[in-house]
Amino acid sequence: MINGVRGGTIDIVSSGASNYNGIVPNTAAMELPFVFRNAQHAYHVLDGAVGTGVLNELAPHGMKGLAYWENGWRAFTNNKRPVNKPEDLKGLKIRSTPNPYHIQAFKLLGMNPAPMPIAELYTALETGTFDAQEHPINVTWSSKFYEVQKFLTVSNHVYSPLIVAMNKGKFDSLPANYQTIVVDAAREAAKYQRDLNAQNAGKVIAELKKSGMQVIENVDMAPFQKIVSAEIAKTFGEKNGAALLQAIENTK
Repeated sequence: MINGVRGGTIDIVSSGASNYNGIVPNTAAMELPFVFRNAQHAYHVLDGAVGTGVLNELAPHGMKGLAYWENGWRAFTNNKRPVNKPEDLKGLKIRSTPNPYHIQAFKLLGMNPAPMPIAELYTALETGTFDAQEHPINVTWSSKFYEVQKFLTVSNHVYSPLIVAMNKGKFDSLPANYQTIVVDAAREAAKYQRDLNAQNAGKVIAELKKSGMQVIENVDMAPFQKIVSAEIAKTFGEKNGAALLQAIENTK
């Protein structure tokens, strides 16, 4: 879909930030483990100068970055045991996105990660190819992973934004006032969608409990963060420089 937007066969795409990493490496910063302190910090970064600056890096690649929508806060599920502390993750075979920073983080936590397309994941969990997976709880619900996973830990270890981008030629062809309307509408939709997700979170957790999952909430994530954050920041900094992560940290 992203290639379709770049080539002009699709006008607009909404896709996970990880899917842009190969084009604009700085998009990976928005999905690093524990990079955001909370939801408000994430929104201030994404909707402010820092996030807009990263969206603007899409321009040389034929895209106009419009806004960040929301996939959500990622949470661990598995079939082996409740996860309350980092040691509980050790040895779990976990499906990961192809994001190298996620894979590094899971290895640091003692897991055995491997990427796999989400379309194949349900069967892989059902057959035991993987013990665990991690997605926002709304994806765990909509993909029915609760049918093949026993334990959910509301870990919120990674925030996953969706990047909405438009074919740059198409955007540039619009009158200036229309361009403003498109950007403003995309950002207004982001706030609406985030509000919906926040309102639905409690309902989704209640439904997952009702489905038979054991849900572990209010976990102290500080020990998890201590294991991964410095190492991930070091790896990202070596590849892309430290300025972006510093700007995220400095955003109030």
